[in-house]
Amino acid sequence: MGLIMVLNPFDEITNKLETKIPANLNTYLPNKWEKNGDILIIALPKLLKNHKKIIGEVYAHVLECKSVLNDIGGISGELREPNTEVIFGSNNTVTIHKENGVRFKLNPQKIMFSSGNMNERIRMANISKPGEVVVDLFAGIGYFTLPIAVHSKPKKIYACEKNPISYDFLCENVSLNNVNSIVEPLSGDNREVAPIDIADRVIMGYFGTTISFLPAAFRCLRNNYGIIHFHDKFPDEDVPNITMDHINNEARKFRLNVNLLRYIKVKSFAPGISHYVFDLEIGKNE
Repeated sequence: MGLIMVLNPFDEITNKLETKIPANLNTYLPNKWEKNGDILIIALPKLLKNHKKIIGEVYAHVLECKSVLNDIGGISGELREPNTEVIFGSNNTVTIHKENGVRFKLNPQKIMFSSGNMNERIRMANISKPGEVVVDLFAGIGYFTLPIAVHSKPKKIYACEKNPISYDFLCENVSLNNVNSIVEPLSGDNREVAPIDIADRVIMGYFGTTISFLPAAFRCLRNNYGIIHFHDKFPDEDVPNITMDHINNEARKFRLNVNLLRYIKVKSFAPGISHYVFDLEIGKNE
């Protein structure tokens, strides 16, 4: 009886495409992808653009997806919007992504959802304590709000979101996960809508200019004390000392002390640059 060889998904994809696209192009096929629910996102090099339909069809078949999106421009703008095109399947790309007992409804054509952040979402589900009041300053569709609400049962989460599309999905996801009694979505700029002097824990899941929002985070803390989870991308050589210098400089303006509890590399972003989260304990400087 002969052995049956089971191919990994990428080998199966390349095997199916070897007779459907020119042989010299096979080496340019992407071996990484994002799968949100039943929607697949890949990034095809320009060399493959004339073959994108058949490539999309094969990826969809092997990876069991209803639609395939080609990432043609990455993530851009303050609202972190993806730039994609449908290369196979339905143009209705709304899906439900399930992770760690949480359901996220989203449209990957309009909203970013990174599988690389999964471990941090799981960590946040376990780090919060029952009875806490949490303010999520950049809630998105509920990336951190929902795992905390589902698994930690805090007293209240105030989830701020500026992007109207993300906010609508956030509201749907709160109901989808039956946490309406815990989560209060707030539409608008967190510097204007976030509640003041109320939080035990503040989440700052943002990239680019996170430090400019620290004053808003400080104002959320009850009696000037609590935990802030500070996300951004940094040069690896700046972590933790130079990054903490910037954070401490901002805290001193408010006569606050900062104690670094831990920092975690969430994922690599570019050569020498990574996404980090800093867990900061904030207290009043007497």
